[in-house]
Amino acid sequence: MDRNEAFNLFRKYNQEEFHIRHALTLEGVMRYFAKELGCDEDFWGIVGLLHDIDFEKYPEEHCKKAPELLKEINIPEEMVHAICSHGYGICSEVEPTHEMEKILFAVDELTGLIWAAAKMRPSKSTKDMELSSLKKKFKDKKFAAGCSRDIISRGAENLGWTLDELFDKTISAMRSCEDCVNSAL
Repeated sequence: MDRNEAFNLFRKYNQEEFHIRHALTLEGVMRYFAKELGCDEDFWGIVGLLHDIDFEKYPEEHCKKAPELLKEINIPEEMVHAICSHGYGICSEVEPTHEMEKILFAVDELTGLIWAAAKMRPSKSTKDMELSSLKKKFKDKKFAAGCSRDIISRGAENLGWTLDELFDKTISAMRSCEDCVNSAL
């Protein structure tokens, strides 16, 4: 699987900066976790990059339209499963079973919350964000209300991690790719 081919396919169906930023962030975050766990960084990264391929143009068919779009580049079935599993219980019946899928499920919503919290900081960055600051934002249900606290909590539970562990690891993952994401936009 070629990363450029995957990115070009993503761009075919996504033009909004918000969606591109989110895809690039998830690519970087998934690469970070893959590296930490000794797994295939390219595989995990492409899954993160393509996880919302159908969301911008087909929001009502999210996770259902993805397999059709992904066929354009003959993506492996295990990637299709992973991509569709991130919407489990919301827009997909595909359950995250592998560690990579569970991480994607857990960090998808959380990266949105972290990014919203970072934008509120004077630095506009995750690089100086502290765990305690994110925990306060998580508790405030009105802040980034579109980021489901229930999904984030279920994601941590499915991984066997505490919320603090998930928050801390995901902040670190976002720090690792922030400059790359910003320079790509």
